[in-house]
Formats: sequence, C-alpha cells, structure tokens
Amino acid sequence: MAQALEESSILPDFLHRRAERSPEALALRAEGRNVTYRQLDELAAKAAGGLRAAGIGPGDRVAALMPGGLDFAVLLHAALRLGAALVPLNTRLTPTELRTQLRDARSRLLVVGAPQSETGQGLARELDLAHWLLPQARDGRHPFYATAPAQPTPVLADAVAAIVYTSGTTGPAKGAMLTRRNFFYAAVTSAMGLGALPEDRWLLCMPLFHVGGLSILLRSALFGGAVLAQDGFDVEAVRHGLHEEGATCISLVPVMLERLMRAGVSPPKSLRFLLLGGAAAPKDLLERALAAGWPLASTYGLTETASQTATLSPAEAKDHVGSAGRPLFLTEIRIEGQGRTLPAGEPGEILVRGPTVIPGYLDRPDETSEKFKDGFLRTGDIGYLDPEGYLYVLDRRKDLIVSGGENIYPAEVEAALRRHPGVQDAAVYAVPDQVWGQVPAAAVVAAGTPPSPVDLEAFLRQELAGYKIPREIRFVSELPRNAGGKLVRAALRPEVPPE
Repeated sequence: MAQALEESSILPDFLHRRAERSPEALALRAEGRNVTYRQLDELAAKAAGGLRAAGIGPGDRVAALMPGGLDFAVLLHAALRLGAALVPLNTRLTPTELRTQLRDARSRLLVVGAPQSETGQGLARELDLAHWLLPQARDGRHPFYATAPAQPTPVLADAVAAIVYTSGTTGPAKGAMLTRRNFFYAAVTSAMGLGALPEDRWLLCMPLFHVGGLSILLRSALFGGAVLAQDGFDVEAVRHGLHEEGATCISLVPVMLERLMRAGVSPPKSLRFLLLGGAAAPKDLLERALAAGWPLASTYGLTETASQTATLSPAEAKDHVGSAGRPLFLTEIRIEGQGRTLPAGEPGEILVRGPTVIPGYLDRPDETSEKFKDGFLRTGDIGYLDPEGYLYVLDRRKDLIVSGGENIYPAEVEAALRRHPGVQDAAVYAVPDQVWGQVPAAAVVAAGTPPSPVDLEAFLRQELAGYKIPREIRFVSELPRNAGGKLVRAALRPEVPPE
C-alpha cells in the first residue's frame, strides 16, 4: 500500500473498496445511529447520484456549511466518488468571511445543514449559487439522496479531494488544495507510527471543516476502523464516548485535554492513544496528563501536510516530554536559518518535504511560490531537532517577539505563567516599544482570585530572563481561540484588529 504512486496513477474509491471487504463492519456512529460500511457506501452512491444530476463532475467544487456527522461524511465520500472537491466551511465564520471563501473557491453548489439554514440560504441567494438545504429526515425524495446511485469512477491520485481554508491566525485564509495522494499518504504514514486496527474506534470531536477531522474519516475508510462522530467538543459527550462506546483513539487540542482533566475525566483501558496537536501544549499539562495515565501521542502538523508531520508515540512520551516526535516515515524535516540548514539543537524555521505536502494554494501562485521552495514547504514555524532527530516546536515565526535583538518565544513565557498557581491560561504577544522595538505583553485567565501583577512579575523573574518578562499583564475572562482551539494572538495585539 505504501509503495510509491506514479504521477498518472489512479487511487480507488476508499469507501467503496472498504465496503466490498468489510460490508457489515461499523463505519460510523453519529446522532445515535450506527452505520455499516455497506450502508455508508449505499448512502454515498445515492448522494453522488444527486450531485451528478445537479451537474457536478470531476474538478467541480462542492461547499459544505453543515454540522459534522453522517450527512457530512456522506457528502465527502459522494464528492470524491465523482472526482469533485469538497470545500468544508467553518460554521463559526461570519457571512462576510463565508462569502469571501465561497467566491474564492468558485463553488458550484452549497450544501447547507439545518442549523445553518438562514445564513446558507442568504449567501446562496446573494451569490446566485445553487444550494441544497438538508432536511432533518433523510429520504429518497431529497436530491441529496437520489434514487439513481452513482458508481465509483477512476480518479487520478493527484486530483484535488478537498480545499481547506487555513485558519487565518497569521493572515488571510488561503485555500489549501489537498489531493487524494495527500490523504492516502497521511493515512499510511500515520498508521506506520501509531498503528491502524480494524477494531479501532476513533472518537471524532474535532471540527470536520479542519483537515484533522477529514483525515480521520478517510483513514478509517482505508483501514476499516469506525468513527464515533460528535458534533463539536463537549466534556460529558467525550467522557461517554471514551468510557461507554469503547473509543481506542481520540484527537484533541491542548485546551480540550485541559478541560477533560479539570472535569476529572480519566483515560479508559481501551484507549490506545490520544493524538494531541493543533497548538503548543504546556509542559506541565503534558506531565499531568502522563501522570494520570493518558497515552499521549503529541504531534505537529499543518493543513498543508494533511494533518500529521511528526508524531511522538505513547511509548516515547515520558522520555521526550515537550517534543512533537520524529518525522513520519516518509516525511523529511529540516531546520533552516539564514539560508542554511542548521545543526541539532539550533532553532530556526521548520521546513517539510514529503508526499503529504499539498501542491499549493488555490489561485495563489505568488504565495505558493513563496511557501514552497526546492520541494520543501516553509511552515513559518520555529523549532529545532535534537541529536536523535526529535522535533521541538517553539512558536510561529510571526508570533516571535524580537526585543532589542533578542528573540522571545511567546510559548515559553506562556508556559512560565501557567506554572503560577493563580493562572489558568495565558497568551503572550508583542506590543510596540520606542526603545526596544517590541516588548512582550500578556493576557491572563486567573484560576480563582487573580494574583497581583507584582506577584506575577516576581514569580516570572525566578523562571525567565528579564527581557522575557511581560511589560503589561491584564486579566481577561477567556482567551480568543479559533474553532480548532488555536490561540488567535492577533486578536490581542493592539495594532492588529481581531479576525
């Protein structure tokens, strides 16, 4: 399966091939319904028939503004069956942001879930865009489930399977073009590191409009495990999925893990690994989670790499706390600074090369040329490789604070702040300074009664060099995060308006 694919090669329809081999195996549990691979394949065939009747074919783009669940999974597989690309839209975006992405993607059809009906129908009318409004009940009368099913057709491995818009935490969102080849190798290389068992049950509480969620749906179809789909993150729902539904795998971002631990949720014996990524995890959180028995698999990935790029297996976690692991088997990572490859231990920009890296951004040749050089993706993230090849991610390049010529990594200062017993969460960002150019400032969420700024500063001086101490500390009720749980520092900077 992992042998090299030629440029002109064809990949089979993942779902249909799985349904031929494991027809009665559980494919998806969503909204209280169990769906086998045979049933999911039949639903996808009918939905593909509906798409075809609506004029959708190879290369067309189908936008989805809908909750995660059965309909979403069916639409994804239906679009792939026809060689079309799915454009999953963030349901938390404003109509203005959604309008921009629909125009940018040049979508032929917008599929709208019932909770998003008002926004979706308004955008469709405004853009003169064909749309389907999904009813609560599924029946053959709705075009989404046509009576004439579409059978799988040959599709090239390099056909675009999805256009996923980057989170936009450091600038305008761009449409990352993810191919079938990208998703195939993302599944294979992940399985080479973490394993993939037919009896796996992957608890999916991540948004499906992010690449992490899409990857879980597709890798499960490849390897035959089941997906326990939840529409968003809810502590009690996750507790139930872990302890009552037999989850063996789960993907979380650090803020989700923190919430689970604060609620007293413990890992079940069935859990093989907790894939932790999406944002830098504080070292103290990792240590507490390991002590509580969570089988952590810290990972580093991007939309542009179809999710994982480096992953630390649970067996390595205690000996390499804070690392994102070594590059996946078919992935190459190098650290670059001042135009040269840097030695072990020296921080610089993380560059990635391998078959999971996307071919580029939709209709953005200049930005594609800037980000992709000599076969490597320039991630914009700062990190280093240790002598054993383990990756440590320090921060995003655009979040780096340069104060009087000294580099300050916000994640390091945030970790120090969280070690104070009176701090629950913290975000560090740059503010302009006439003398130093930039100095750090912090927004802090208190754990109970807020400590005084003087107390916090005294605590930090025991932890950090003086130039790293925030010059301003303000207390807030919560920190701005996007739907994937990533911190949006731009919303805190006074000179940059919130996104």
